[in-house]
Amino acid sequence: MTASPPNEEFDDNAALPAHSAGAHSAPDQHPYARLTPDQVLDALASVGLYGDGRLMALSSYENRVYQATLEDGQRVVAKFYRPDRWSEAQILEEHAFAAELMAAEVPAVGPRVLEGRTLHHHGGFAFSVSPWRGGRQPELDDFEVLEWIGRFLARIHTVGAAQPFAHRPALDLQTFGTASRDWLLANEIIPLDMQAAWQTQCNIALELIAATAQTTGAGASFCLKDATPIRLHGDCHPGNILWTPLDEWGRGGPHFVDLDDARMGPAVQDLWMLLSGDRRQRTHQLSALLDGYEQFRSFDRRELALIEPLRTLRLIHYSAWLARRWQDPIFPANFPWFGTSDYWRGQVDMLVEQIEAMQEAPLNV
Repeated sequence: MTASPPNEEFDDNAALPAHSAGAHSAPDQHPYARLTPDQVLDALASVGLYGDGRLMALSSYENRVYQATLEDGQRVVAKFYRPDRWSEAQILEEHAFAAELMAAEVPAVGPRVLEGRTLHHHGGFAFSVSPWRGGRQPELDDFEVLEWIGRFLARIHTVGAAQPFAHRPALDLQTFGTASRDWLLANEIIPLDMQAAWQTQCNIALELIAATAQTTGAGASFCLKDATPIRLHGDCHPGNILWTPLDEWGRGGPHFVDLDDARMGPAVQDLWMLLSGDRRQRTHQLSALLDGYEQFRSFDRRELALIEPLRTLRLIHYSAWLARRWQDPIFPANFPWFGTSDYWRGQVDMLVEQIEAMQEAPLNV
């Protein structure tokens, strides 16, 4: 996960409470402390790619990702997977899914096959190498852009529906919601002055999600009773879609990156993170996405009832994700406000908003 939930505004200068996640950690002992520029270049050399010394760290919190320029001027992206997050089988499923998408001419960026494989090991790290692709975030206030993205999401889901993941997990209430809540409370991450309020609102939210899942016939993966969960991108926020303008040959448009969170779940999971603004704006955006989507694949509109429960699960999971990663020095450096009373007060307010949103009628297009 690389993007925070929307509307997070907190005091960047607030001090982290002594009891908060990782307050007594030793960041220099984190495994990524060993991943020096020389290590990155040596890893590339181990698969026959020789850098000219130019490295640029790309935006990524969960993994470490670098753009490297090779001696022949070619640019590649080296991704070093967070130790102990995914098994090798789970990573290889991600790679296989990317390969299926590319074979179907879906504009996804997957790892290169080097020395007969896509996953490599060097210096205690698993890594992959992908071609570099430029681009910017899409203009999501342009309905033509949204329709275009919708067409490609439908093509991703057509490939995703062809077979299930065997090793990667499903998007479920237990993992994203209940386990996240229980871990935060058991590890005393939440300041005492906000703990009761957060726990109360979190419990109400999870009960509503469970009720929504039950009344819509959704199982653990939040798929409808008569629908099969499919392989998803899983983290389809605007930062994971790169847009290039059309050239004179008609080439350009969106391409999808970072399948690190690919998992089983309902199709709507890959649509809702592209919606923003008030209800009217989100309805228009969703309509444009589905106009494109349904040119290639049908969409079960009953899944629209899952948007706010899925948004709420992401909100709860996000806090647990930050807390679990706090020993990684990149997290205190980039999220200095995490763990403060102001942060958790903001989380309580957002949970209250989500509880209200889950009790409203779903978006209707």
